[in-house]
Amino acid sequence: MPSASLEKDGNMVVLDCVSKIYNVNSNKIHAVNNVSYCFEEGIMTSICGKSGSGKSTLLHLIGGLDCASEGHIIINNTDITEVKERSLSAFRRKNIGFVFQFFNLVSELTVAENIRFAQQISKTKRDDNYFNELIHTLELEDRLNHLPGQLSGGQKQRVAIARALISKPALLLLDEPTGNLDAESSEAVYSILQTLRLRFNQSIIVVTHDVELANKSDRIITLRDGQIVSGG
Repeated sequence: MPSASLEKDGNMVVLDCVSKIYNVNSNKIHAVNNVSYCFEEGIMTSICGKSGSGKSTLLHLIGGLDCASEGHIIINNTDITEVKERSLSAFRRKNIGFVFQFFNLVSELTVAENIRFAQQISKTKRDDNYFNELIHTLELEDRLNHLPGQLSGGQKQRVAIARALISKPALLLLDEPTGNLDAESSEAVYSILQTLRLRFNQSIIVVTHDVELANKSDRIITLRDGQIVSGG
């Protein structure tokens, strides 16, 4: 069972002694090593660290894309380490939005169709007012009928963010979302994330190697060798 001291109101994600262990040539490799942390609701947190520090692994564990070897992960009062795979998939679709470094947009669909397609997959009720507000916030009004090939990198990333948020997830996870963007587009993405946090009380966790951009978050934690070494 998770530690009672970690179960507090206002926490969107609670990590309790979470580890991810790989067996390599009879050796145990701790990609994530006994991490405990509370991510607050409505807060944007950046996870920093060098390549191989465990940042993306930790994010994938939080998102239920990978299974923890040890410990508990509680999202919105649900311990996802205790949920079976089929139910976990449904939980992810309803509660978690994902944005990755590579945009993964469907090239044959327009911007509007890419976003709506994600809504169909999640089987959430269509909300045109929310759609319009989201598009306005992400400054995509004049791009809805464009194909992905007609967009800049920053615009594609904004479409990916809209797609992740269209089902109104409680939690937005982003893995190196500015890794393929220039400095100006990267700044714009972080600015938009803060706008989304304020407008929709969105809980956001971002993995990034860019400490300068991470400083635009509300919280920063730094990983080294799978452990939190600062900000925890």
